[in-house]
Amino acid sequence: MIPRLDLSELFPDFHPAWILAEDEDLIVVDKPAGMSTHAPEADRVDDVVTRLRAFLRGRGEADDYLGIHQRLDRDTSGVLLFTRRREANAAVARQFEGRTVQKTYVAAVSGFGDRAPRGTLRHRLVPAPGGAMRAIAEAGAGREDRGAGGRKKGGGGAERGGGREDRGAGGALAITRYRLLERRGDRALLELRPETGRTHQLRVQLAAIGLPIVGDPLYGGVEAPRLLLHAAELRLDHPATGAAAAFRSPPPAAFEAWLAAAPADPYAGGVEAVERALREAAERRYGVARAGDTTALRLVHGAGDGLPSVSVDLYGEHLVVSLFGGGEGEPGAPPREVVLDAAHRLGAKGVYVKVRPKHASVIVDARREEFAPRHAVRGESAPEEFTVLEHGLPFKVRLGDGLSTGIFLDQRENRRRVRELARGARVLNLFAYTGAFTVAAVAGGARESVTVDVSRGAIAWARDNLDAIGADPAAHVVVEADVFPWLKAAAQAGQRFDLIVLDPPSFATTKKSRFSAASDFGALAALAFRLLAPGGRLLACTNHRGIARPRFRRHLHEAAREAGCDVVQMKDLPDPVDFPSEPGTESHLKSVLASVGAPGAPAVKGAPAMKGAPAMKGAPAVRAAKGAPFARAAKPGGGRKGPTAPARPPRRGAR
Repeated sequence: MIPRLDLSELFPDFHPAWILAEDEDLIVVDKPAGMSTHAPEADRVDDVVTRLRAFLRGRGEADDYLGIHQRLDRDTSGVLLFTRRREANAAVARQFEGRTVQKTYVAAVSGFGDRAPRGTLRHRLVPAPGGAMRAIAEAGAGREDRGAGGRKKGGGGAERGGGREDRGAGGALAITRYRLLERRGDRALLELRPETGRTHQLRVQLAAIGLPIVGDPLYGGVEAPRLLLHAAELRLDHPATGAAAAFRSPPPAAFEAWLAAAPADPYAGGVEAVERALREAAERRYGVARAGDTTALRLVHGAGDGLPSVSVDLYGEHLVVSLFGGGEGEPGAPPREVVLDAAHRLGAKGVYVKVRPKHASVIVDARREEFAPRHAVRGESAPEEFTVLEHGLPFKVRLGDGLSTGIFLDQRENRRRVRELARGARVLNLFAYTGAFTVAAVAGGARESVTVDVSRGAIAWARDNLDAIGADPAAHVVVEADVFPWLKAAAQAGQRFDLIVLDPPSFATTKKSRFSAASDFGALAALAFRLLAPGGRLLACTNHRGIARPRFRRHLHEAAREAGCDVVQMKDLPDPVDFPSEPGTESHLKSVLASVGAPGAPAVKGAPAMKGAPAMKGAPAVRAAKGAPFARAAKPGGGRKGPTAPARPPRRGAR
């Protein structure tokens, strides 16, 4: 049986504290930032409507009906109202469509300067590229109005929808009243009352007057951990009684923290504060954790989740905490015992720790107790080896076998993409580690594959992973070899592949060679491009922090030209949602899918059909069954218990 953590406590369907008010006709919630109101995809489980319905069913409600009359942008928090009975829909709909519902928002902005403390904004909104909107000020309107502070009942909302009137060739009319709530230096909080309900209305109108909302990269807002826009109040007449009703939610602590501009130490509050931050980060992974087909994911990704120098990964019933930076007590190092105690309180059966110095060269032996204790440091230890699921596919992991566990979790979505692209393809997986990309390709219908890594222990592990899904060892071959000479020999033999995965470590050293992604990735990619069949694809990845995305793309373009390949598309791929970047920084992992047209050099005439690839002298293939197409098999490394941890340097940051 594959171990699973009881997710009901760490990932509840809906937190009761989010419910602001409810009766027979209405339920009003305080939506967190980062959660969609209602996802259009049928397989999504992490939107408010789906989660709230699951919560209602869980507490025994016979009817989980929710009428949707209002939507908030995914990154906007605050008051969100639903009807509980169909009979209440007409009265609520009339108020929203008639703009008699009064909505009040709070937004944080920078550079308010000497503007009037209150005013009215009038624009016409038109679509702009990239899913954004563009605001065009109406003639004689949009200027600050010092006398426009009176309360007016109305406002179709600042989120989605709104009336169909006021639309013309110049776009949809958007009207918003604002009032200065508080100002400290260059930072200010504004109260906003929209009188119309247009897509991105508040965000685009404030940006149009030079006050983009903090944390809104789409409209030029300054960097922040989240979009600082909050639906603070909703007023309407109750659909059953007609009495005035008001629902309020105070702005989250992030607004005051930003206004104060004081750098906060997330670890200063001790175990309880860190536990709270861990749970908030875990909440943002609800969709991955509750999808049902994945039991390994990242719960906390450093500063991207407000806990710098710490990552926390879930593997089945256990957690693995990684501590980055200097040693205990050194500047920038997180408090080890505080973090471990907080992690253990999340409910996992046991907690492992990995200590990762700033410079990986410090690590001579990744299995030393000071870096990677073999057993759990809190709670119970896991079995020496067990299986986790990723999108339903099984992978063997070992939590106590050095700094690596057997799978790089940040590649989850790239493996899903490989699975989707692999049907009928010949696939080559380079620097394959334990073969996770190959497993995905085989599951996707790859007809043949070759898996190459220099580590005997890793390649035996890859064979185990492939055997677990019933991969034919004659068609899906694993090779222990240094990638550079292997690629050269494969090109000379005229081998061609439809899909190649190139995910090298940032640095690597073998007995005969040294590799640095910063200086050698281009040459490596050129060798890989030479093996692509016409119309083939290369998935290239690097997590070297010194290689920015534009530079990485240049490397690939130059490599393709050197190889004589015509790149017809080069697409940047996003990271999984559980690996958020620190605000203002580039993602640690750069992934590009390059598609080529006709190659400049044809395959060698008469080249044999690909039954793997050439076996390199001194680098025998590992075969798990008689009939594998190689003359020599690697000496057994011990099978399930014996193969040593891969000789792959630990990847900084994410892994």
